[in-house]
Amino acid sequence: MDSRDMDLFEDYQSPFDFDTGVNKNYLYLSPSGNLSPPGSPTQKFGLLGTDPVPEEGEDAAATLSATETLSEEEQDELRRELAKVEEEIQTLSQVLAAKEKHLAEIKRKLGINSLQELKQNIAKGWQDVTATSAYKKTSETLSQAGQKASAAFSSVGSVITKKLEDVKNSPTFKSFEEKVENLK
Repeated sequence: MDSRDMDLFEDYQSPFDFDTGVNKNYLYLSPSGNLSPPGSPTQKFGLLGTDPVPEEGEDAAATLSATETLSEEEQDELRRELAKVEEEIQTLSQVLAAKEKHLAEIKRKLGINSLQELKQNIAKGWQDVTATSAYKKTSETLSQAGQKASAAFSSVGSVITKKLEDVKNSPTFKSFEEKVENLK
């Protein structure tokens, strides 16, 4: 690492304050007394009398009824928390970008490029495939089939050779051969 990278890591401070412990404002995400999972029949039909938990991607603010308004103090607290979370996300994005840049620099110094990475990934993938028991069994089966096919072709070849010799030594072929020679 060069001095630029060291400064980056030395200046970095975590946006999380680990000394203060768990922020109680995050506990609203945990189920509160509801023992049935989201989407269960007890929730769908209101058997337990609890409000459904917002699903992933659902806007939590949209689930608040009009009677549940926040006080000015609660809104200020939420705005501060929102700003803090956005700042944490920004910091983490910057750290990730710096690490990706550092990774690219290391790869460049080692002479690793995209083509070499692709070759290594393919070689590793092929090695993983050949190490599987299915590949080994298939390879053995194909090898045995190849050996049997080779033996079969060899025996067919020798049978054909023997039959041709028998035909050549037959009296009919000899008389035919004599007639052809007489014509010459």
